[in-house]
Amino acid sequence: MLETKNLYFRYRDEDLETGEVEYDEILHGINLNIKKGSFTAVLGHNGSGKSTLAKHFNAILLPSGGKVYVKGMDTADERNLFGIRSTAGMVFQNPDNQLVAAIVEDEAAFAPENLGVEPKEIRRRVDECLGIVGMTEFAHSEPSKLSGGQKQRVAIASVLTMEPECIILDEPTAMLDPKGREEVMRTIQKLNREKGMTVVLITHYMDEAASADRVIVIDNGSIVLDDVPKKVFAQVDRLRELGLDTPQVTELAHMLRHDGFDLPGDILSVDEAAEKLMELFGKMRK
Repeated sequence: MLETKNLYFRYRDEDLETGEVEYDEILHGINLNIKKGSFTAVLGHNGSGKSTLAKHFNAILLPSGGKVYVKGMDTADERNLFGIRSTAGMVFQNPDNQLVAAIVEDEAAFAPENLGVEPKEIRRRVDECLGIVGMTEFAHSEPSKLSGGQKQRVAIASVLTMEPECIILDEPTAMLDPKGREEVMRTIQKLNREKGMTVVLITHYMDEAASADRVIVIDNGSIVLDDVPKKVFAQVDRLRELGLDTPQVTELAHMLRHDGFDLPGDILSVDEAAEKLMELFGKMRK
C-alpha cells in the first residue's frame, strides 16, 4: 500500500534580509513497506521526523531525494495526485483545522461533493460513514458545539466519505482528554479490524501504539526500531535512550523483573499482566 525508497527530505529556510538559503535535513534514507490492511504505529520524540514522514504518504510533502509510492503511484508525478489523495486519506492533530462546514452531515459530504459524486451516492456515503464513527445522532449538529473526540470522529468520517483504502492519522488524539482518546482509538481499530482499512497512526502515546500490528520508531530522521509491539516495547532501556516511554503495564513488569520477579518482559495489557502475576503468586505459594 505504501512504500518509501531511500527517502530524504530537507526543509528550505531562506533569510529574507540576506537571501542566504539553508537546508535542514529531516529524513535520512527511509526505507519501508506498509502492507494493505495492516495497522502500523509510528513513534518518535518531538522533532524526530514522524509527522514529516506521514505527510509524504498523502503527497502533502514531496521527497528531496528517493521515492514514495502509494499503491504503486509515484507521489512526485503530479498526474497521480488525485489518485493518491483518493487512496490515502489524512487526518490531522487538530480537527478544528480540518472542519469547514456548519453542520456535521455537510462536513461529511464536503469531499465527495467536490469530487463530483452524484447526490444519492453522497447521501449513502454520509450515512454510512457517520454510522461507522458513531456520529449519526449528531448529523444535524454544529461541529463547533461538539467535544474534541466527537470533532475528531467527524474529521475521520469526512475522510472516509472519499472511500480511501488507507488512512493516515497524525497524532489525532494529542489534544483530547482520556475519554476522547478512547473514542477515537475505538474508531481507528474498528476501521482496521472490521473494514480492513490500512491504518498508519502517528502517536506519542505508547498505549495506542501497543494496539497496532507493527511499531516503527524514528529517531533523528532514521528508523531505529521496526517490529511487532511486544518486541519493540520489551526494549525498555533502549526506548528510554530514545526519549520514549513504554506502556505503563510494560514498565511495571520491567520494574518487577528488575527486582527479581520472574515475569515476561513483553507484557502489553493489564489482563496479560494480571494473568502472569496470578501464575507467579501461585508458584510462590507452593
